Amino acid sequence: MKVLAILYNGFKAAKAEPRLLGTVENELGLRAYLESQGHEYIVTSSKEGPDSYGLTDVCSQTDILITTPFHPGYLTKELMAKAKNLKVCVTAGVGSDHVDLNAAVDRKIQVLEVSGSNVVSVAEQVMMSILLLVRNFVPAHEQAISGQWQVSDIARNAFDLEGKVVGTLGAGRIGHRVLQRLVPFNTKELLYFDYKALPEEAEKAVGARRVEDLKEFVSQCDVVTVNAPLHEGTKGLINKDLLQHFKPGAWLVNTARGAICNADDVAAAVKSGQLRGYAGDVWNVQPAPADHPWRSMRNPLGGGNGMTPHYSGTTLDAQQRYAEGTKKILQNYFENKPQDPGNVIVGVGKYESASYGQR
Repeated sequence: MKVLAILYNGFKAAKAEPRLLGTVENELGLRAYLESQGHEYIVTSSKEGPDSYGLTDVCSQTDILITTPFHPGYLTKELMAKAKNLKVCVTAGVGSDHVDLNAAVDRKIQVLEVSGSNVVSVAEQVMMSILLLVRNFVPAHEQAISGQWQVSDIARNAFDLEGKVVGTLGAGRIGHRVLQRLVPFNTKELLYFDYKALPEEAEKAVGARRVEDLKEFVSQCDVVTVNAPLHEGTKGLINKDLLQHFKPGAWLVNTARGAICNADDVAAAVKSGQLRGYAGDVWNVQPAPADHPWRSMRNPLGGGNGMTPHYSGTTLDAQQRYAEGTKKILQNYFENKPQDPGNVIVGVGKYESASYGQR
């Protein structure tokens, strides 16, 4: 079979650090295995434009496509129609929204991901992002490295997390772990919004309360963190209308998917102070263009921007997990063995995952 992997370029970093498995240079550590099984393995970073080698190859001869959420190869309905041999799409990581999942269902193309491979990594990033916003860390750090020292300019917009109301939009594998990590901070209350309730024991263990109306949920939170998949029901969910229901000066963290938020509406809310800050590592287009509004947005006091490139789920530890998970998915497929049900987003002609299938 022909296996195509669209990964990001690691350049010098990948050569110096072989554990950067998700790069073009280190190939998810799959070449020796695939070639020993008689398969052709092509690795590229090319994924967009009419001359893209990656997309051209997908449209012609590829049997299996491997992508990552960090350098997503956007597999559209139109491309699938040309991909006559394509049978399986594997996400080396978590999150398969770069694939048109409805089209995959229609064309009976399986879509799998390595569920759980990055949940700890992302939950830790959420906690870091919450704290750097609430404590006004970024402007303080910028003062330190620029030779300045004006504590009042930082402290006027720095707060404690203790005593605040924190809510997660989505309480699945990552959202639940965020709630667990928030318990020691002695918040005033932990809330969550999800289409289904946590198991009673899990809810009791973290002391969280479910709020079933989204506008009511955000209106109660000092901090909102987004931990939900991207699909038709969540795309553009956080927009100008919903932002008007947030507490004035609330903080928003999004390490899920950039397109869950309207980029211009969020940037405007930060600029006006309606949001005290926005942090995350996911963008509605990746790589993000140099003029993306999230790169330059600031609140009225000069802070509130906690954006980074998309890396929360691709720590070296996470890369080891999703590389191993990708190999296992391929082995199961080649040997006609059942896949881990948690890894299957789209089976043959139907959704298998409630989180993506629930609209």
